[in-house]
Amino acid sequence: MLRKNLGLFIFLGVIVILFGMGCNGYNGLVNQDENVNQTWNNVQSDYQRRADLIPNLVASVKGEANFEKTTLENVIAARASATQMKVDAKDLTPEKLQQFQANQGQLSQALGRLMVVSENYPNLKANEAFRGLQAQLEGTENRIKVSRNDFNGAVAEYNKKARSFPINLLANAFGFKTKEGFKADEGASKAPEVKF
Repeated sequence: MLRKNLGLFIFLGVIVILFGMGCNGYNGLVNQDENVNQTWNNVQSDYQRRADLIPNLVASVKGEANFEKTTLENVIAARASATQMKVDAKDLTPEKLQQFQANQGQLSQALGRLMVVSENYPNLKANEAFRGLQAQLEGTENRIKVSRNDFNGAVAEYNKKARSFPINLLANAFGFKTKEGFKADEGASKAPEVKF
C-alpha cells in the first residue's frame, strides 16, 4: 500500500513540477512579449515627436519668401504619409514593419533635402526659431535610433526565448510567434560615393 501511494506521490510531484515550469515559461513569454510591445510604443512615440515638430519647421521656413515650394510640399506629403500608417504592436508582420520603415524613410529623405536646401538661405540659417527646431529634430533623430535599437534588442530577447527548447513547445501551443525587428535600408551597406 505504501509503495502504491509513494508511486502516486512521485507521479503527482512530477506533474506539479512540470505544471510549474510550464506556467513559468508561459509567464516569461508574456513578459517578453509585453516588453516588445512597450519598446514598439516608444519607437512610435519618437517618430510622432518628429512628426509633431515638422509643422513648426515648415512654418518657419515659409517665412523665407524665395524658398523652394516643392521641397516644402514634399516634406508635408511625406509627413502625411508617415503619420497615417499606424502599426499595432500585436500585429507586427514583416510586411507592415517594412512599409512603416519605408514611410518613415521617405520622411527622413524629405527632411534631409529640406535641411540641405536651407543652407542656401542665410536669413533662414540665422533664424533662431529655425535653428532651435533643427536642433530638436537632430535630437529626435537620435532618440529614434536609440528606440529602434531598444526595440531590436527586445525582439531578439523575445525570439531567443520563444525559439528555445522546451519553451518553444509552449510558444507554438499558445501562438507566440517570432517577431521582426528593424533592418537597415536597402543599399545602406554600400558607402556613398563622394565626387568632387
